[in-house]
Amino acid sequence: MPDTAAATAALTGIAAAAQQGPGDTLRIVLLISMVGGALLAWFLLRGYRSGESADQPTDTTARGASGDAEDANA
Repeated sequence: MPDTAAATAALTGIAAAAQQGPGDTLRIVLLISMVGGALLAWFLLRGYRSGESADQPTDTTARGASGDAEDANA
């Protein structure tokens, strides 16, 4: 007859190892959260670039109907 104590210990050891907490799942969630946070920060901060690009106007003064620079509060 096989040793039932050894078989029971082996089975409970396997079951205990599978129930040691959320380890892998928590690591995956944290990794995805960090990558998502970095992407969100990049997306939000890219609008605050100080460099000039072709699609952004370089002159920020208010222009009137004639094209002359005017005081915006006048």
